[in-house]
Amino acid sequence: MGVLTSAANWPLEPPLAAVVLAAALYATGLRRRASSRRRIERRWRAAAFFLGLLAAAAALDSPIAAYDDRFLAVHMTQHVVLMMVAPPLIVLGRPWASSWQVLPLALRRSVAGGLARGAWAAPLRASARLVARPVPTWILASATMVAWHVPRLYDATLTNPAVHDLEHALLFSTSLLLWLQLIESPPFHGRLDRLQRAVYATAALAVGWILAIVLAFASTPLYGAYAEQARGSRLSPVADQQLAAGVLWVPGSIALTVAICINFYLWLDPLDGRRARLAGQH
Repeated sequence: MGVLTSAANWPLEPPLAAVVLAAALYATGLRRRASSRRRIERRWRAAAFFLGLLAAAAALDSPIAAYDDRFLAVHMTQHVVLMMVAPPLIVLGRPWASSWQVLPLALRRSVAGGLARGAWAAPLRASARLVARPVPTWILASATMVAWHVPRLYDATLTNPAVHDLEHALLFSTSLLLWLQLIESPPFHGRLDRLQRAVYATAALAVGWILAIVLAFASTPLYGAYAEQARGSRLSPVADQQLAAGVLWVPGSIALTVAICINFYLWLDPLDGRRARLAGQH
């Protein structure tokens, strides 16, 4: 109980402010759309969005964050939440329109006009067109996951808070882009059909499995910083590394496995295409 009740294990850091701001914008947008149709759907999507924010907050501002520099398995749990729990829930919530419409109209027009036509935003537009494509997004998300689990970079996150924050930001943002390819979240529309999404999720799943296998079958500790931390602990560095592999392999696979099963099942359903076309007409 001391782990949960100690104030030191509940750090109040900038990511929490971002979570609170996102929740406030979304909640305000929902109230303005209270009379819109599909109330039941809106409610469960709101629940998904808020659960996603709660998951992100738990990963970054809870005992998980307080112990991520002591145990590799805890740090891996943090990564799984930031890649495979919070992003799909947030994408399911479809928060983009609700949150955007809360902002003043003049501000929205200024920002949208600058992004659409401003010379300063040309690199952003080019980057957006690139990551809107499934293959570059998969490469970006996979490369980000693998790169941050290279021992030199992983150890650097434990000694430099700025590097640690950058790691979390990149893992979360690239995973968000990946999930936008797998889940419809207007105004973002993926380019993949149901079968392609199942294959896409399988390819994403394979990257995590390969990384988990490397960690699980390594006979020596791969991360020197955690080997040092484990001295005097009941959990050996290799056991901690194997436990981290298990976290990535099993809990880290659940969301993508669900995505594979749902999309493959819907691909087999002859009525799914008709329902999708009807939904697009309303």
